Amino acid sequence: MRHTHGSIEVVCGSMFSGKTDELIRRLVRATIAKQKVQVFKPAIDVRYAIEKVASHTGSTFDAIPVEKAADIRSRLDKDTTVVGLDEAQFFDAEVVTIAQELATRGVRVIVAGLDMDFRGEPFGSMPVLMSAAEDVLKLHAICMVCGDNASRTQRLVNGKPARYDEPIVIVGASELYEARCRQHHEVPH
Repeated sequence: MRHTHGSIEVVCGSMFSGKTDELIRRLVRATIAKQKVQVFKPAIDVRYAIEKVASHTGSTFDAIPVEKAADIRSRLDKDTTVVGLDEAQFFDAEVVTIAQELATRGVRVIVAGLDMDFRGEPFGSMPVLMSAAEDVLKLHAICMVCGDNASRTQRLVNGKPARYDEPIVIVGASELYEARCRQHHEVPH
């Protein structure tokens, strides 16, 4: 089934907010609708499975790992009508151009990723993708300190908040990160 119009949908939020679960939910619905779905993820993300996107809750969907966003073009089948991109913050800036090209061609592009890095600053190409999208859904996790809605990702080093000058990208899960609200998110300088 072809779409009448292409679009970009972005699902964003902190770690543990359910972004990949929501991406998978949308991909499964597209599959049920007999749409041709392909999913791409950055090769750097090997936390749970190499050729699957996987949520922290255990949901999975087949995916193609790529080293750089431009590789999506050569791996994309001509009859694909829905493209999923997981962990989009890890793709290089070319991901924006590719998402725009696909949407212009009539493809539904569903993007999931962190909108902010551990510092609480915009992460990678996510702000540009959010601006270009027809639909943006921001999910929240639960703050591990107070239980309120969490919109930030706290990186921990030996149980303490990571310093501002730490590397931006360190792939990990609950062993390195937890969700925090604005009040309890800490980034020592």
